[in-house]
Amino acid sequence: RQYWETYHRMTERKGVTEQYAKLEMRRRHTLIGAMMMHLGEADGMICGTFGSHALHLHYVDQVLGRRPDVSCYAAMNLLILPKRSVAIVDTHVNADPSAEELAEITLMAAEEMRRIGITPRIALLSHSNFGSSTVASAEKMRQVLELVRARAPGINIDGEMHGDIALDAELRRHIMPRSTLVGEANLLVCPSIDAANISYNLLKIAAGNGIAIGPVLLGCKAAAAILTSSATVRRIVNMTALTVLDANARA
Repeated sequence: RQYWETYHRMTERKGVTEQYAKLEMRRRHTLIGAMMMHLGEADGMICGTFGSHALHLHYVDQVLGRRPDVSCYAAMNLLILPKRSVAIVDTHVNADPSAEELAEITLMAAEEMRRIGITPRIALLSHSNFGSSTVASAEKMRQVLELVRARAPGINIDGEMHGDIALDAELRRHIMPRSTLVGEANLLVCPSIDAANISYNLLKIAAGNGIAIGPVLLGCKAAAAILTSSATVRRIVNMTALTVLDANARA
């Protein structure tokens, strides 16, 4: 009773009736888990192995909400490959994020990488390479660079650039000797959800024996993770470990 009553109080001005609150609280496991966290009965949550990412995020947002210092959520996937580790954003949440949203997502992803012990080296990806195109998506990535540099002057970042330039520091030095990105990029920021999701899934399969982690939910007020229906047992275990770290850091 406490669960559905609390949920109803939180959402009664968002079209959720008392009867619907009772129904949802009986059938939505993600909603139950989020309410357990809200009421202090759990410290973290893993969900998303059944159903759409957007639906799970809807319940997480209703009950747990966003961090007060950010304006959007995002999803980051991490691949630990034989020769490198690469994180990609935003793979699941924002279809066509604005420059402001992408700048915020970039900083959230960099913060998350530092939290797990990885120093971010950030490449803003595009079909354009350092000003070679003037189409809207390329202009957007150039704006992202300006915004991120303004908010985090010391961060290791450059763009917009091609994917091969991002991952090959020697090739980048040849094409753009004064690039401000030092080393091979390990955080790839894509201009759209299509670019990020396709890149992640192609890399995941093409890399063979790599370890896939995520999606890591960025921007949530609590330690919640929304996986996908393709999540393996190993991926669930990996995300559980990260969620425990997140919950401990917030305690």
